[in-house]
Amino acid sequence: MHHDDFNFEPVRGLPEALPADEHILWQGAPDPMRLAIEAWKMHWIIGYFAVLAVWRVGISSLSVPMPVALSHAIAFVLSAIAACVVVYIMATVQARSTVYTLTNKRAALRIGAALTMTLNLPYVCIGNAAVQTRRNGTGTLSFELIDDTRVSYMMTWPHARPWSLRRVQPAFRCIPDVGRVAAIFAEAAETRVHTPRIEKLDPAHSAPGAVAAE
Repeated sequence: MHHDDFNFEPVRGLPEALPADEHILWQGAPDPMRLAIEAWKMHWIIGYFAVLAVWRVGISSLSVPMPVALSHAIAFVLSAIAACVVVYIMATVQARSTVYTLTNKRAALRIGAALTMTLNLPYVCIGNAAVQTRRNGTGTLSFELIDDTRVSYMMTWPHARPWSLRRVQPAFRCIPDVGRVAAIFAEAAETRVHTPRIEKLDPAHSAPGAVAAE
């Protein structure tokens, strides 16, 4: 894996030019609204203020007419709207600063709005993958890394599988048409992992009749 924080991007989403034998298969980014809902828990914010508004109206209705009691909920409604706008703006900034990439050799995540980081995951470092699909086709594709490959949850959030803290799984979070992206990944990873590599050995160090192959 490779981390590169500040280099100019010769290729969008990647810190360096691609080798001659590597090419991009897919690039994308999170859907801002889905990111706001799933990562920033916008629906929980709405629910919190809704409970406060109902509670305030209920308490007020014991001492004042209902129309007046309802007006006491206006402050909570406005607060909920303001909080949701702030959350949506943060999710939009994150989404616009993110580029997910699949090549024929790796998955890459360019993440971070203030401090940009590029996380490269060669397919040989990925032990498994999981896909979560919503009814509208958006979803999350997460990567389970092999045992000796470690990443930080704090550094990768929200681009990680939720609540997977002990074994952090980097993820393409809230991407549109996740089923198609998962299929592209599966085909590329299968091809890459099962591609044989031939290693040239020094004839002086090879046993007679031995074939140098890996």
